[in-house]
Amino acid sequence: MSNKTIILAMTGASGAIYGLRLLEELLKSNCEVYVVISDAAKIVLNAELDFPAVVSAQDIQKELSSRFDNSNKLQVLDTIDWFSAPASGSTNIDAMVVCPCSMGTLSAIATGSSDSLLERAADVVLKENRQLVLLVREMPFSAIHLENMLKLARLGVSIMPASPGFYHKPGTVNDLVDFVLARVLKQLAISNDLLQPWGNN
Repeated sequence: MSNKTIILAMTGASGAIYGLRLLEELLKSNCEVYVVISDAAKIVLNAELDFPAVVSAQDIQKELSSRFDNSNKLQVLDTIDWFSAPASGSTNIDAMVVCPCSMGTLSAIATGSSDSLLERAADVVLKENRQLVLLVREMPFSAIHLENMLKLARLGVSIMPASPGFYHKPGTVNDLVDFVLARVLKQLAISNDLLQPWGNN
C-alpha cells in the first residue's frame, strides 16, 4: 500500500472519467490526495458524467466522499486557495497529476504561469524537482502544443496522451480508461491490478 501524497488536478479537457477513476485508485492505494478542479472541469464533469453542478470545494468534497471509500484521505481545494499545502514547496508532496490536462493548462505550466492554485501547484512541483504527470487530451496537436510538450518533457515532466492500447482486447469503455490509468500509476510507482503486464496474458 502506498503512503504517497499526490495532487490530482482536473481541467476542462474532455475525459473527466479519467480523473475520477484515477482518484478512486489513488484512494484505494492509501494515498493522501489533494484534488483541484478548475471551473471548466466542473462543467465537463456535469456534461460527461452527470456530476452535480456544484460550485464550491465543500460541495465537491461531499460528492466525492459519497462515491469513494477512504475519503478521509481526500481534500478538495478551491483554485484560489493560496494558503493550501500544494501552493508551497515546503509541503511534502510526492507528485502531481493533471488528469485530464487541457492544452491551455499545458501552456500555462510550460510558461510558468501561476494564475490559479492548479498552475501554482504545478510550478511548485517543477521548481522542487518533484514528479509531474500530464494526461493530455487533444487531437490533432498543433505545433504550439508539441513545442510546449517538448519543453516540459525536457524538464522531466511525463507527457502521457490518453491513448489506450487494444492488445488486451478491451470490451468496455472502462477497460480503455483503465489501460491508460495503469500507465499513469506505473509512472507514480503505485502498484495496481488494472492491467496485466505485457507477457502475462
